[in-house]
Amino acid sequence: MKVACVGGGPAGLYFALLLKRTDPAHEVTVYERYPEGSTYGWGVTYWDELYAKLRAIDPESARAIRDGSVRWKSWVARVGEHPPARVGHWDGGFGIGRNLLLGILADRARSLGVHIEYGREITGEEELSDADLIVACDGVHSALRERHSGHFGTAVALGRNAYLWLATTKVFGPFTFSFAETPHGWIWCYGYGYDAGHSTCVIECSPETWEGLGLDRATDAEGLALLEKLFADILDGHPLIGRDDAGERARWLNFRTVTNERWHHGNLVLMGDAAHTTHYSIGAGTALALGDAAHLVHSLTTEKDLAAALAGYERGRQATIRRAQKAARYSARWYENLPRYAKLPPEQLLTLLGRRHSTVLPHVPPGLYYRCDQVLDRAATWWSRIRGRA
Repeated sequence: MKVACVGGGPAGLYFALLLKRTDPAHEVTVYERYPEGSTYGWGVTYWDELYAKLRAIDPESARAIRDGSVRWKSWVARVGEHPPARVGHWDGGFGIGRNLLLGILADRARSLGVHIEYGREITGEEELSDADLIVACDGVHSALRERHSGHFGTAVALGRNAYLWLATTKVFGPFTFSFAETPHGWIWCYGYGYDAGHSTCVIECSPETWEGLGLDRATDAEGLALLEKLFADILDGHPLIGRDDAGERARWLNFRTVTNERWHHGNLVLMGDAAHTTHYSIGAGTALALGDAAHLVHSLTTEKDLAAALAGYERGRQATIRRAQKAARYSARWYENLPRYAKLPPEQLLTLLGRRHSTVLPHVPPGLYYRCDQVLDRAATWWSRIRGRA
């Protein structure tokens, strides 16, 4: 087949290298609108489960990703003036620079014979009329998807809270949360290291707090200075960085949850953020994009007919994405209702943060839920020990 991938993010590059690895006879080209080496954003997260899958699928790229990652094994939260609380028994995770991740995937793809055209923006299928398959992995604002949004059944829901994706030269050891109370309400951030000298820092607040603090009208410099003051407790004098390697300035946004009823149209198929998004607070975007790529390659190599392959990919991945988007909705709502939890002692808040996907938590007083959770946790520990002696 002659295959065109529109978008050189994690989904497009991983799909291209896996397809070429499966059958070198395929002619695979990736079209990326940005120049090589420039990308929007800083660090991204992934978890042990994803690393195990990557290692099983393509050990070479998996090793390079792991070697370039920063790992954390504990979580710490600072809430107002309280001493920090730490939790060490949650599953650890990894952070890696987005630019480094893309470089690893691009190098691996090219080593297998994939052709990558940087600085080439594709806005319509007619530009790729000789392709047997066009994979639209051109992000949340996908131009190819929007041309057929009626067919795909595209829907976009905006989150209530404002958020800002920044970097800092403060390298966080544990995954770090900070919740600051202001006269205009709560504002919070979380940070995680992604290389030896930098961390990602995601900041979020309600629209009332955003406007009350003047962040809606502050200049870039004024906004960063205010945020550095509000989160001085975790930054330790380090600056926040608001302009990335691509030269783009960070902007306050409302998260866009994208869903599509259908994921393919003729020989055009959606993948990654073009097909779906999940709220950043569950840290699943990269894993889901790479999972899409692996599943689509599997369908193409196990089905002789292209239409059947695309239908199988759509059916299989939609089931996974629905579960992830449900968890993401509950996670986003937990943050949107932060005042409900913010007055709890930090260790209780951190515990309930870990339970934010619960369908019960929004309907039970937080203190009562915490006490019940602790009783159940102790009971589970006791039962495990009893079974271990049997």
